[in-house]
Amino acid sequence: MEDENEQYAKELEVAVRIVHVACALCGRVQEKLLATEVVSKEDDSPVTVADLSVQAITSWFLSKTFGVQNVSIIAEEDVETFSKDDSTGLLEAVVDAVNESLTFASMYGLQSPETTLGTSEVLEAIGRCSSTGGPSGRHWVLDPVDGTLGFVRGDQYAVALALIEDGKVVLGVLGCPNYPVKTEWLNYHYQYHETTSQLSPTTPDACGKGCVLYAKRGSGEAWLQSLIPEDKTLEWSNHARLIRVSSVDDPSLATLCEPVEKANSNHSFTAGLAHSVGLRKQPLRVHSMVKYAAIARGDAEIFMKFAKSGYKEKIWDHAAGVVIVEEAGGVVTDAGGRPLDFSKGTYLEDLDRGIIACSGVTLHGKLIDAVYASWDSSNL
Repeated sequence: MEDENEQYAKELEVAVRIVHVACALCGRVQEKLLATEVVSKEDDSPVTVADLSVQAITSWFLSKTFGVQNVSIIAEEDVETFSKDDSTGLLEAVVDAVNESLTFASMYGLQSPETTLGTSEVLEAIGRCSSTGGPSGRHWVLDPVDGTLGFVRGDQYAVALALIEDGKVVLGVLGCPNYPVKTEWLNYHYQYHETTSQLSPTTPDACGKGCVLYAKRGSGEAWLQSLIPEDKTLEWSNHARLIRVSSVDDPSLATLCEPVEKANSNHSFTAGLAHSVGLRKQPLRVHSMVKYAAIARGDAEIFMKFAKSGYKEKIWDHAAGVVIVEEAGGVVTDAGGRPLDFSKGTYLEDLDRGIIACSGVTLHGKLIDAVYASWDSSNL
């Protein structure tokens, strides 16, 4: 029988190393994007390159480490993207980004392929990410670039990788390339490219501008590592530090983490709820799953998401963040107070109204009570 401390130890280490490589890949793609003078909002190709390339390298590394037959991956993108008429350039860009990343693999403690990967091998790797999950077996869950808008703007986005076994999230890794190691740097917005060409907005530097958070279910510990510059080697895990949620339990002192995007969220209900509970501080508005990182690190105390009618939450948008927040001492449930169920496939089925993540049980209880009190009069 495997020692409990050792269980998933290799999986977690490999996942952390992969997310470091993926963050560096995204940084290079974002840097090229931001160097372009005009970016059309309709042009999502740079994000698509990052999405598909991260998916390919994650699939390749996991398959190489654990064996193709043992790896099931649930992810957002699929090879259908390449079936469009104008996708030749996209495919070439993805193959180039993948091979460039794989040359850096040894610096992150991973094995590079002996020769560069061809188009068919890259497509095969992406194509392996077609699992639909479910209540049994082992499934890796990947969101290669969470926060498309943040990515395009040079702002916050995340790379998220989690492992689900028999319907339970057993480990999670969250790469946040533009989320600084030191909280006080959050206010700068890191638009270095506007003031200097020497400092890239996305390449991690000595300042520790990006980070990777990770946790293993049942450990009671969540960890943070700085992203490393590409001339350094990732040392496992000696430069990680423990993180804990905030101890604030007074709503008037708590910070609410708000989504920037309004497309899939009911902002008015969240705002009303925040007011009724007594939240008074300026919200922290960030893109993507970085909200879970903010809670786990103690930079904010509350994150709520109430989806608009008809929208279904996908497991890759939450799996990694949930386990990290919980192991850091926080609480994540649906609005009825039930744990999120990751055993139903690619969606969080039977979700009661929305998701509430908190730094502790006191704030969480107040929010759940407020949901019940105000739900009937809401516009959802």
